[in-house]
Amino acid sequence: MSVTPVRPADRAATRRELIAGGAALAAMPLLPGTALAQTEAPLVTRPIPSSGEALPVVGLGTAIVFDVGDDAAKLSERKAVVEALVRGGGSLIDTAPAYGTAEAAVGRLAAETGLRPKLFLATKVAVMDRDKSLAEMQQSLDRLRTPKPDLLQLWNVRDPGQDLALLRARKAEGHCRYIGITTSNPNAFAAVAAVLKREKPDFLQINYSLADREAEAELLPMARDVGTAVLTNLPFGRGSLFRLVRDKPLPDWAAEFDAKTWGQFFLKYLLGHEAVTAVIPGTNKAEHMTDNLRAGRGRMPDAAMRARMVEFIKSLG
Repeated sequence: MSVTPVRPADRAATRRELIAGGAALAAMPLLPGTALAQTEAPLVTRPIPSSGEALPVVGLGTAIVFDVGDDAAKLSERKAVVEALVRGGGSLIDTAPAYGTAEAAVGRLAAETGLRPKLFLATKVAVMDRDKSLAEMQQSLDRLRTPKPDLLQLWNVRDPGQDLALLRARKAEGHCRYIGITTSNPNAFAAVAAVLKREKPDFLQINYSLADREAEAELLPMARDVGTAVLTNLPFGRGSLFRLVRDKPLPDWAAEFDAKTWGQFFLKYLLGHEAVTAVIPGTNKAEHMTDNLRAGRGRMPDAAMRARMVEFIKSLG
């Protein structure tokens, strides 16, 4: 199913309308270490297959939304998002050198809040030329203000013959904890499948949503079989899902898997797949971060329910 790009401002406005009912709870102080309400179920974690380390299933993407430069007001807003992530039991933040000033913003906020020890930082490298790659990696470390990222990913894999020797060397030398590959382009899925099958990286990051289910055909089963953790980017279909359900009530049966908002509905569909380790929706609003985290709590839809969710979304198109 194709999706139409949406400007960040449009996406945020739509999301605000759809989760307005949760605003009161979102207004709670967003301070590091603040306890969750007693009524909150714990955030689900899933093991990283290559190590067994538990990773919270909801993280934060930073493309576009964290590219804020030195704007003090926007940095303050993103600081609240990072604090909400940790406050809610999350840890994963995904960024990249290609995301403008996002890496620098993440590094600055992690340092200012003192939250770096509680974060699982993932970044990327765009090229595999050794000298250029090492320079780009060092630039990322400087921006992130950390001696090493938790996850270093090769960005937007397109070559089926791509090897990960340089990333493996960086990991062996202690410059990162995990390595991975990424794509957000279905046209690259064949190349990604070839690299995934041969190289068996620790992580695969891929575009996957109720509006874009192509990854289910081959890549998700393959990742499960080779023991690769899966992160899903663009989980709201570039905002197309929120536009599709605008002014529509959440179906009553969403309560069967503890979804109380459309955002939770969309994310729980992804988390219902056994191969998905974590979702990484981007947001610049603390209340949206809190709502996203609730998708990682309570029951998840089983296969039959996920099929029902697909048919429901199809009926709206």
